Amino acid sequence: MHQNSTIDLSFKIGFHVSIIGGIHNSVTNAVEIGCTAFQIFTRSPRQWHSRDLEEADVELFKINLKKSGISRDSVAVHMPHLPNLSGPDGELYEKSVNSFADELIRTSQLGIEFLIIDLGSDRGHDNENGIKQLIKSCQTGVDSFKSTYQKKLDFTILLQNGWGSKNSVGVTLDELREILDKLPTKEYGICLDTCHAFISGYDLRTGEKCNGFVDQLNNIVGLDAVKFIHLNDSKMDIGARFDIHEHMGLGKIGVEGLKTIINRKSLRDLPMVIQVPYMFINDHSEELKDVRKLRNYKRVH
Repeated sequence: MHQNSTIDLSFKIGFHVSIIGGIHNSVTNAVEIGCTAFQIFTRSPRQWHSRDLEEADVELFKINLKKSGISRDSVAVHMPHLPNLSGPDGELYEKSVNSFADELIRTSQLGIEFLIIDLGSDRGHDNENGIKQLIKSCQTGVDSFKSTYQKKLDFTILLQNGWGSKNSVGVTLDELREILDKLPTKEYGICLDTCHAFISGYDLRTGEKCNGFVDQLNNIVGLDAVKFIHLNDSKMDIGARFDIHEHMGLGKIGVEGLKTIINRKSLRDLPMVIQVPYMFINDHSEELKDVRKLRNYKRVH
């Protein structure tokens, strides 16, 4: 279960990995392909129904993670895709908030450091209302968690920047800052998705452009709020507002932009997870080796 001794654990890089066969298998899957960070769904991302996590599976997950050498703060849970936390009141909104509250419980049970949430859509009820609903969703879910378990939130909820689809919330850096300002600082942060940023209009194609974006991110949102990175290339061009990932370095962002993110001093110590198009899955271990070649560091033996 221990990581290969030639892998530098200081570069926290990996993939979204499967939990098929039990959630404890996610750690095994991550280690087998050489991950030093990873992300999981705790259930099917395209179903509302979920079974409770079994205590034995949870304990085995924790044991496997400890043995793996992957740190707790290099692992994230991602919310399922169906919930919309920014939508108008109604049945879908209630189901979304309940799903979020359930995911808070599951993340805490697993002892994982981060829960990443999609911010959703205002469904045509204007952006201001969407943000208001999102804040209400977050507060309702967290309040339910605290009252049920009589304890503070023991992980951080990360807002993922949106990709600019119609009526989506949290696409611009200014919107992310506005949302963070309305939430408790210690409980929330940002997951930066490079593909989302690019297809929503932020240029990441060169070192200069990418550094300019990171400076803008720092000036508006604050880099101290960024806790996790989805290091994704894009099949679509800048501003396309259509979310299709590409294998690393083969997309419209390309090697120079991604290399800048990987090596930027203010970002390089953050956990980074790659999400590739599932219909074209290749050997993940080989893709990780290619990404590690972009890192400016000396191997630790």
